[in-house]
Amino acid sequence: MISYNLSHLRELEAEGIYIIREVAAQFERPVLMFSGGKDSITMLHLARKAFYPGKVPFPLLHVDTGHNFPETIAFRDKLMDDLGLKLIVAYVQDSINKGSAVEESGVNASRIRLQTTTLLEALEENQFDAALGGARRDEEKARAKERFFSHRDEFGQWDPKNQRPELWNLFNGRKNFGEHFRVFPLSNWTEMDIWQYILLEKVDIPNLYFAHKREMVDRNGIFLYKSDVLPDKEGEVSKEMLVRFRTIGDMTSTGAVESDADNLEKIIEEVAAARKTERGGRADDKRSETSMEDRKKEGYF
Repeated sequence: MISYNLSHLRELEAEGIYIIREVAAQFERPVLMFSGGKDSITMLHLARKAFYPGKVPFPLLHVDTGHNFPETIAFRDKLMDDLGLKLIVAYVQDSINKGSAVEESGVNASRIRLQTTTLLEALEENQFDAALGGARRDEEKARAKERFFSHRDEFGQWDPKNQRPELWNLFNGRKNFGEHFRVFPLSNWTEMDIWQYILLEKVDIPNLYFAHKREMVDRNGIFLYKSDVLPDKEGEVSKEMLVRFRTIGDMTSTGAVESDADNLEKIIEEVAAARKTERGGRADDKRSETSMEDRKKEGYF
């Protein structure tokens, strides 16, 4: 096993636990967003520590596009059963069925943007006033603008110019009727921190993060899994590749990287040498220069 100086991880852990406890203290109906990815798994691990030996005192929410990797859903459901936690699943397909979201068409069709509508509907239906998310500032430039407590107006929209100061780790959760907060306990973490913490704490993660053979297609320089939900592109040929996923999301937009990293130590070595961010393989981030920020202003995480 590789030896690291991991004292900073305990500082990040303590910070995350403090923020999660602040959410429980300041809000009436918080919810923890859970996708089955490494960041939300880490956030759930912190939440369990925050309230041990009691259970996490708020439910979890997954916005399901219907195009998730089967391994992710299987991992999610088993984890919920093992821990005895309440999971609410909001389906993008339900939003499409009732006409509040419109399915995209064409070779680059995706349900990523539709998640915003489903998320806002779920928050309103359940009257959640704070939603804990696993976003980190190092992931993407729009997310680097977020505070720990990120205010959203009554339409769920985010104004990066209208955020409250957070001096001396004092968090202001005051809100007007209909408004809510997004809270990011992992803001100061990096991808490397997440992986080192998962190794340190022996946290279980989906096997998609480890190298395995899959049938892939190269679409505009992004390796996408050749699944039933990936729109066909004329003349496109798939091939078997040894890959792993640095992020886990919708199969139509989550790219893989060629890799032989089949354990956590190898993943850490690979991340240390990487010259591309983990979201560099996300097709949804490449639709425009401000794709993520536009979605966040609409209500996305």
